[in-house]
Amino acid sequence: MILLILIVVVFALAGFLVSRKLKSKFKKYSQVALKANLSGAEIAKLMLADNNISDVQVISVEGQLTDHYNPQNKTVNLSPDVYYGRNAAAAAVASHECGHAVQHATSYAWLSLRSTLVPIQNSAGKILNFVLIASIVGGFFIQIPYEIIGFLIVGAYSIITLFTLVTLPVEFDASNRALAWIKTRNIVTPDEYAMSKDALKWAAMTYVVAALAALTTLAYYIMVFFGGRD
Repeated sequence: MILLILIVVVFALAGFLVSRKLKSKFKKYSQVALKANLSGAEIAKLMLADNNISDVQVISVEGQLTDHYNPQNKTVNLSPDVYYGRNAAAAAVASHECGHAVQHATSYAWLSLRSTLVPIQNSAGKILNFVLIASIVGGFFIQIPYEIIGFLIVGAYSIITLFTLVTLPVEFDASNRALAWIKTRNIVTPDEYAMSKDALKWAAMTYVVAALAALTTLAYYIMVFFGGRD
């Protein structure tokens, strides 16, 4: 249990530091006005048009760094700072989210797999929460076989870990598409390109930390429940 707490604390701290760095980078690059004088919304619409995508809407959503692409209703959702922003950070985020739209339009295999895993991962999360609560609280009233608890926890966390790993190529590919497009389309200058690339690098690091945390936690559960078996 002490080891699990240590794992949680270490990766929570790592996630906090990466998130803090991402916010500082976004704030810094948000102050750099694009020479092209294009807003994030305009950049997104232009990238979609260049990729012959006409059935995706670009809309503004509340919050900060709440930007995402929704494949179910085909919308590129940009936070106000990105939607209206005319800076290097907005260009990076807007084009990245459109990178996901391009993935969807071209049936990118990793995105298709990730979409398939979404409901399975959600169910695995519910099962994991139920088993953990039942084994701690319910254990006083009902006897749950140790082996069943182990198989359920490891099985559920394996799915969650798989989801975080599949997310990595999806996010990196979206960033690569975005960076290639803003460069060839002359949306950014060389200096602005470097800023956009740096911003997306730190955004990707949040997913890397999540994947490492999931892998480490899964290894812990496997060791606890099955490590002592012959």
